[in-house]
Amino acid sequence: MTDSAAALRAALDDTSRAWLDRALDQATSHAKSSDSTQGPTPPWELRFAEAGRRCGAALADPARQVLLQAAEAGPATVTRLYRQGTADERRAVLLSLPHLVHGPQALPLTEDALRTNDPRLVAAAVGPYAAAHLDAHGWRHAILKCLFIGVPVAAAAHLDVRARGDAELARMLDDYAAERSAAGRSVPDDLHRVRTLALADAEPSRKES
Repeated sequence: MTDSAAALRAALDDTSRAWLDRALDQATSHAKSSDSTQGPTPPWELRFAEAGRRCGAALADPARQVLLQAAEAGPATVTRLYRQGTADERRAVLLSLPHLVHGPQALPLTEDALRTNDPRLVAAAVGPYAAAHLDAHGWRHAILKCLFIGVPVAAAAHLDVRARGDAELARMLDDYAAERSAAGRSVPDDLHRVRTLALADAEPSRKES
């Protein structure tokens, strides 16, 4: 059992803990199956959907994450669960991506979440997976989306690394600040924080990624 699963078990009551143990057994069995992508919906995916009811809203995210990891869910599985899931289920998928998908195959899920105006989904979407795989253009727009809907930029993984010296990001932030000022709206403090990073050691010829 992983450390995260053990910590989750300790936070649950007896009934929820028994449910989690059964769900983890189902997920682990699925991961070991030689035909894990075929047939009807695997039992562990049904447990994934009911985690909120079984573990409570506060522990639903970690419960779903440990199930995804126990099942060794790959790109096809996380995409299916995201597409058919509720907002809470989608958030759990997004939070799990760094542990499950090691290439850019799940970027469409991140990009989909960034098109929403759901702060919880956007905050989950700008985590380590986005930092590792979003290109410069997509990442800049992700930061602007955070500012636009009020998601703290602290949610953006590796912000100091990705924003530093990004002159194009600084320009976009200046444009956004000017638009807000012209409309009589305040400029969020987070914008100034990111702009300071973007202007640090800026390289006008910085190569786009």
